[in-house]
Amino acid sequence: MRILTAIINCSFLLAGVVCASSLQEQNKALAKRAFEELLSGGRFELAEQLYAKDFVNHGIHRDISLAEDQAALKGWHEAFPDVVIVPEKLIAEGDLVTIYWIARGTNTGTGNGLPATGKKVEQAGITIWRIVNGKIKEEWSAFDQLSMMQQLGLLPQKTSGGVSETEATDKKKE
Repeated sequence: MRILTAIINCSFLLAGVVCASSLQEQNKALAKRAFEELLSGGRFELAEQLYAKDFVNHGIHRDISLAEDQAALKGWHEAFPDVVIVPEKLIAEGDLVTIYWIARGTNTGTGNGLPATGKKVEQAGITIWRIVNGKIKEEWSAFDQLSMMQQLGLLPQKTSGGVSETEATDKKKE
């Protein structure tokens, strides 16, 4: 009888692991789809399918709703019409998916307060999504905004000597 009980318990444990693994793979597939079709592809109509109605993007200073989040995404697409955001690494644990992504685009439009500079940008970031019942419910994201502003020429870049390119150019003129 003990052997039978042990076999049954192991079966339930194995089934739980398989189900959890399957759910994590489904969550990674949802995250990949969101990056490819919505974030990169600009198919904003998919937001209702991919995000929970009560979605919250947890910002550094305040939380924002799905409507605000999508407005910001549209602003990035206005500023960078050719933007491509590639999910490079996806890691799933429980109901969380972490995505290391790289975005590339040319700033030929205005959006999110940026002027059109005509410059190319390459940017990496990390997004963590909590996925509940097959929809993205919460988000935490970070990317190097300073580097982006420097690539756009909106802030000076530091050279190896610790001075900005602008300061170095001014010194050469003297």
